[in-house]
Amino acid sequence: MRRSGFLFTALAFGYAFLYVPILLLIIYSFNESRLVTVWSGWSTRWYGELLQNDQMLSAAGLSLRIAAVTATFAVALGTIAGLTLARFGRFRGRTLFSGMITAPLVMPEVITGLSLLLLFVSMEQLIGWPGGRGATTITIAHITFATAYVAVIVQSRLVGLDESVEEAALDLGAKPAKVFFVITLPIISPALIAGWLLAFTLSLDDLVIASFVSGPGSSTLPMVIFSSVRLGVTPEVNALATVIIVIVTIGILTAGIIMSRHERRRQRDRQLAEGGADGEPARAI
Repeated sequence: MRRSGFLFTALAFGYAFLYVPILLLIIYSFNESRLVTVWSGWSTRWYGELLQNDQMLSAAGLSLRIAAVTATFAVALGTIAGLTLARFGRFRGRTLFSGMITAPLVMPEVITGLSLLLLFVSMEQLIGWPGGRGATTITIAHITFATAYVAVIVQSRLVGLDESVEEAALDLGAKPAKVFFVITLPIISPALIAGWLLAFTLSLDDLVIASFVSGPGSSTLPMVIFSSVRLGVTPEVNALATVIIVIVTIGILTAGIIMSRHERRRQRDRQLAEGGADGEPARAI
């Protein structure tokens, strides 16, 4: 009992340390006072002020667009990389390929940002592209490191996947491409959703790499917030952070519901298949 009480207390303190600051941020976004640490009553004033802040809104829109494009391309490339590592066995150059995939996971962001900056400058001098640094270079940089995270997630899911279902489809005459799109892809869809959300969050949260590869007129939301925080936190930042928290929470809940429904459907189909194989209908869950 003492041990369980200690674990519960430690767990409660851990979650409080993580989520109480977020709760305070949401509460103080409704503070009437301009001083974020002085409470003077409830008000939605700063949400109205936020709608008038063109710099912050444009930075938020740019960050959301970059994050969406980054997550989509990272899922596509990461799925190919994870499939290669999980299904193609030992091939020439596998060690190098695996090292290149996992390198962004352990590489300091300062090194990654500096190397990408030098790459873009060299490419611009050699071939004239990209013409300066901006949203395009930020997106390419984010895809570079986000793909590694998606590849690891997809590879882990494919390694634990029972290949007998795919082999059965191949034995029945299905082409490999059809097996992938009809069988493999739906099974690993929860991993793809998780990878997309992770890549989206990493891109939206990045500050260091974006600072290296951005240019005039392409400041992302973390860059704008960081520059404003050095002069003092304004209640508008709290309001914007609250809006982002709400959007992210809705996205996570939606993804959780979709994944839960997919898992229940998969379990139901599996029971039906097992029941048909035994010659009797499977019982519902």
